[in-house]
Amino acid sequence: MHPLQCVLQVPRSLGWGPLASVSWLSLRMCRVHSSLSSTMYPSPERQEDGAQKDFSSRLATGPTFQHFLKSASAPQEKLSTEVEDPPPYLTMDELLGRQRKVYLETYGCQMNVNDTEIAWSILQKSGYLRTSNLQEADVILLVTCSIREKAEQTIWNRLHQLKALKTRRPRSRVPLRIGILGCMAERLKEEILNREKMVDILAGPDAYRDLPRLLAVAESGQQAANVLLSLDETYADVMPVQTSASATSAFVSIMRGCDNMCSYCIVPFTRGRERSRPIASILEEVKKLSEQGLKEVTLLGQNVNSFRDNSEVQFNNAVPTNLSRGFTTNYKTKQGGLRFAHLLDQVSRVDPEMRIRFTSPHPKDFPDEVLQLIHERENICKQIHLPAQSGSSRVLEAMRRGYSREAYVELVHHVRESIPGVSLSSDFIAGFCGETEEDHIQTVSLLREVQYNMGFLFAYSMRQKTRAYHRLKDDVPKEVKLRRLEELITVFREEATKANQTSVGCTQLVLVEGLSKRSATDLCGRNDGNLKVIFPDAEMEDVNNPGLRVRAQPGDYVLVKVLCGNSVSLEHAVACSFLLQRG
Repeated sequence: MHPLQCVLQVPRSLGWGPLASVSWLSLRMCRVHSSLSSTMYPSPERQEDGAQKDFSSRLATGPTFQHFLKSASAPQEKLSTEVEDPPPYLTMDELLGRQRKVYLETYGCQMNVNDTEIAWSILQKSGYLRTSNLQEADVILLVTCSIREKAEQTIWNRLHQLKALKTRRPRSRVPLRIGILGCMAERLKEEILNREKMVDILAGPDAYRDLPRLLAVAESGQQAANVLLSLDETYADVMPVQTSASATSAFVSIMRGCDNMCSYCIVPFTRGRERSRPIASILEEVKKLSEQGLKEVTLLGQNVNSFRDNSEVQFNNAVPTNLSRGFTTNYKTKQGGLRFAHLLDQVSRVDPEMRIRFTSPHPKDFPDEVLQLIHERENICKQIHLPAQSGSSRVLEAMRRGYSREAYVELVHHVRESIPGVSLSSDFIAGFCGETEEDHIQTVSLLREVQYNMGFLFAYSMRQKTRAYHRLKDDVPKEVKLRRLEELITVFREEATKANQTSVGCTQLVLVEGLSKRSATDLCGRNDGNLKVIFPDAEMEDVNNPGLRVRAQPGDYVLVKVLCGNSVSLEHAVACSFLLQRG
């Protein structure tokens, strides 16, 4: 629910490395052990005898267990300019997209936006084309979310819609292939393939390099899957492919996975253990985005501020990790590596005119050096996301968040003292296991006490595999969850309106994004605090060229005076607008 995106170096752009070898091993062993790590499920009604016999014969003479061991020993992050050989049961030609058109749909958080562009970059390198027209697609890929039951139900509903499209596919065209990518593929695995026979491929968050192979296997009439999680896959060599020519901002993934193991959260089980990209690859990506003219970059990760680059040996010393005061971790304290403050400093130096944001952080990872850097560096936005989840210390302990209400409130005060005028946002869960009415009242009071500028509030949805699923009871009735959620939303809106109205009369810097969705006569952009800003699309004075009046375009910075504000946006008057910098 927070704030991600793909030009590959050739080495593993086709996906053949240790991951493919492990895939192959699972494929060979699935008949005995029913392994799904990367196996194929026959769909006889779609097979053609000739193609199937040819595929089966190559399968029977495939690589041995020794082949797997030899390949798996190769360093995961080794980059090369040589194209690796395809697996023995496929030819190089079969791995090519042959200009088949891919339609991508993205659901969920900003990480999934980034995953979509990673997947597209890999497929583009393999010869696929992208289309925004569902009817002309040869491959439809859904990048999915599993954070709540509602998110998964949305995908099931979408698959029912796509089933009709696949059934009506003219025989004169190549068969339509449908794939499920991301967290839902990782969580449900065989349930998807067994429940929806029309799904051809599954790819977990760490298996996007394997997409060309999976699609090649699907062409033979097989269902194909790779849902292996990796300890070191970061797609560090995958550059984002911007999908919109008019984009003013971009997401840059700096880490993947999470080690926090909060009791309610499915992320460690769908995205794996925490690992960070080398800083050098991040800086290279940010530089290229700057050269492309983008004006804002958001650094992304499931726990973005716990970033730790261990790729450079000289920095792998025993320097301890500094946490926010009063916070603890659910894992053994990590040491060494280049931390988030170092990365943030380096990224902000790439282009002083480019705004830098980051999400989603954990409150435990805000040592003073990070707060001081945000305060001092002008292009690092003065906006921090501090997910609280609950205002009750008892519930926070059950959630395994690593802090009490008192420690959280102390951090809020410290952040505001360190960064005057900072904009704060947060996450809250209504109706977690065992939450009493008194616990709920404490969460309401935290909303009033902190007075956030933005918020993301949801009713609790229990997820299998989580600690809460195994050890706690989902004992708050649905109607109570929804009632508490509505109360939280009401209070949040009241307090956010008060917080945002303090900007009335102030002149703020706004990055123009484009036309407002609510009116063709208004423009929309965001201020430093990430609040949406609505102002008329009218001529304004160009500060750099006195006397010249121009209309603002996406990517322009404009100075505007706030006339009114509510819980979600600020509004301005054209008479108070000035063009500060051209995009």
